[in-house]
Amino acid sequence: MHFLFSPLTWALLYAVILALGWLRLSRLWRAALMIFECVLIISMTPLGANALVWLVESRVRPTDACALPVPTTIVVLAAGFDHEPANTHDFSALDADNFSRAISGAAMWRGTPDATLVIAGGGPYPISESIVLREFVQQLGVPERSVRVESRSRTTWENASELRAMGLPARIRLVSSALHLPRALVAFQAAGFDA
Repeated sequence: MHFLFSPLTWALLYAVILALGWLRLSRLWRAALMIFECVLIISMTPLGANALVWLVESRVRPTDACALPVPTTIVVLAAGFDHEPANTHDFSALDADNFSRAISGAAMWRGTPDATLVIAGGGPYPISESIVLREFVQQLGVPERSVRVESRSRTTWENASELRAMGLPARIRLVSSALHLPRALVAFQAAGFDA
């Protein structure tokens, strides 16, 4: 299904349409399809991809916009597994985004040592993402007493719902990747959080 959303799929489709119908298309349609073809090709380049990422990431307010007092609950959203973990210490099973999220969460916790670090994410395997990430943040120096886990959810919307059911305070700091954060903020605000 992902191929339907790929600019490459659409660029190839429009190239075939242009090639097959060049003589039958009016000048206006040729120009429109050529312009659209160029837009698709540019969107596949690093310049185009970075522009699209910037567009998404720019929707998030700066982190220094958080009103005082700073929330003492830090929620780290898990990013998935690359493969099934062999045990709770199998950090190689974690998707690469998990490491930057966990490191950022641990750094935030160090800035507010009385904070609670909540790791959210279940996953498709018997050992949940949040359990493996809990072990990882403990390796980073966050004590077990400061870490809570939510391991039943499989989506960002379920993360928000499950964390609301756990009774977390409404004001939280939310940690995710920059590209995922705008979508996560929508889910958490819908669940009643001020993230």
